[in-house]
Amino acid sequence: MNHTPTFSLPLPMVDLAGQYAKIQPELDAALLAAVRKGAYIQGPEVKAFAAELSDYVGGAQVIPCANGTDALQLALMALDLKPGDEVITATFTYVATAEVIALLGLTPVLVDVRPDTYSLDLDQVRAALSPKTKAIVPVHLYGQAADMEDLLELAAENSLAVVEDCAQAIGARYTFSDGRKAQVGTLGTIGCTSFFPSKNLGCMGDGGAVYTKDAALAERIRMMANHGQKVKYRHDVIGCNSRLDTLQAAILRVKLPHLDSYIHARQEAAERYDKGLKDLPGLQIPVRNPSSSHVFHQYTLQVKNGQRDALKSYLEEKGIPSMIYYPWPLHEQPAFASDRYPKGAFPVAEQLCQEVLSLPMHTELTQEIQDYIIHTIQSFYHS
Repeated sequence: MNHTPTFSLPLPMVDLAGQYAKIQPELDAALLAAVRKGAYIQGPEVKAFAAELSDYVGGAQVIPCANGTDALQLALMALDLKPGDEVITATFTYVATAEVIALLGLTPVLVDVRPDTYSLDLDQVRAALSPKTKAIVPVHLYGQAADMEDLLELAAENSLAVVEDCAQAIGARYTFSDGRKAQVGTLGTIGCTSFFPSKNLGCMGDGGAVYTKDAALAERIRMMANHGQKVKYRHDVIGCNSRLDTLQAAILRVKLPHLDSYIHARQEAAERYDKGLKDLPGLQIPVRNPSSSHVFHQYTLQVKNGQRDALKSYLEEKGIPSMIYYPWPLHEQPAFASDRYPKGAFPVAEQLCQEVLSLPMHTELTQEIQDYIIHTIQSFYHS
């Protein structure tokens, strides 16, 4: 880059202020309208957003809630599992996926992931099945679907529920072998998502939602998210208090029509990264699952030959942020440590935690900014 850049350093990992600036009039008007109505809890925007998101994901019922972790907890609560029942999930994921399993007195059973798409290794899932297994929680990591068709068949064969963690993949579409397409979150028994501000569809605080095509399950989840009541002061089941704030719903209603354009912007940015980084030795660009679109919540490299931390430091010196999602697999976290999972139990996840590095990825990435990031990484390898 021989010209004076039009951007300032350090760069942001996510440019939420820039995204807001582009739709400021819409957002400001929506927030002001919601404030003037004065219905701050369960206001009309919440119901309207649920209906609009339902249309977007193809008709599954949508139950908004307080955050993505609550969405996972509500999903498992609705399945009426018993203490000691086992739930299989990946060891390479954010802690919330397994945290809610343990919080409910269930037993998280961890398995390794595939080395290419980082989704559940189905051979390990099969090996982990036991008479106590009641559910599987696949994680649609970084923005693309797990290998769902075979997993759904395995679950059906063993009468297991499938709870999709799609907190990072809203808008991703899965294609079955017969050509049928469906949104992540609507493939299994229940889907769970997050509207944390940095997500592809993010609010300005916390928020989440649960999806299901099962009307009875949807009704149960709605009750559980509202203190177990369908009629005020009549508590039919033990529930909790997990509501999407009305102001956040108003924000999400404005952003939802932009979601596909946001996804397209991320995909274009990912293609630019791919083009500039694909031929560097010791660097693995993201592998796409051929059965899924990729919405690139994260653009995550694998940095080989023990160079990850050196590259991260070099980028930081040049004003470029990067993040490690995740530095430890769950079985190496003190909260989940167990003799059942000794060091080396899940070699793929353990290696990924030493190699993954996520670059800036958001809707406001310009070609100029990406050229700077790409050139900097190239210079690291060519120095």
